Amino acid sequence: MKIGLFFGTYNPVHVGHMVIANYMVEFTDLDQLWMVVTPQNPFKQKESMLKDYDRLHLVKLAIGDDPRMKASDIEFSLPQPNYTSNTLAYLEEKFPDHQFVLIMGADNLQHFHKWKNSEHIIANHELYVYPRIDSDEGGELRAHSNVKMVDAPIMKVSSSFIRKAIGEGKSVSHYMPKGVAEYVEEMNLYK
Repeated sequence: MKIGLFFGTYNPVHVGHMVIANYMVEFTDLDQLWMVVTPQNPFKQKESMLKDYDRLHLVKLAIGDDPRMKASDIEFSLPQPNYTSNTLAYLEEKFPDHQFVLIMGADNLQHFHKWKNSEHIIANHELYVYPRIDSDEGGELRAHSNVKMVDAPIMKVSSSFIRKAIGEGKSVSHYMPKGVAEYVEEMNLYK
């Protein structure tokens, strides 16, 4: 099975994340997409960062019953600080029959050379790269044989915008999947 790994803090997950996730499973050759919730860095406590399992719950709400997607807490049990290369090594050992693809924005591709073991990652994994506003579309690496530029829609929405707006008492319910927006409101999150 070919699985796309879409990493993020998802604080909170929003329609921009879900549009990209849907595009990847609908318009590429991926069989499944795992939204990998990145744990909170214990050295960088942030008041606005929900606990790991709360963010995982929001991702599960966003995915709903779509069998092509899965919320993943795989990094919660890995030693911290964690690196993508460690996660990939763990997944390859645990699921040897799967092929893992990294999903990232073009802004991340620009800085990919700074990632731990980036040369090993790009030599052994495909990178599906979606466009981002104010990005040079990934720089020199976009020509690499394992980089696939994907024409997913560009959405100018961010988790930080949503948190700020909620904190200011603004309604941003349409910026999040319905179940996520309802849960955020019901639990009085980000206020």
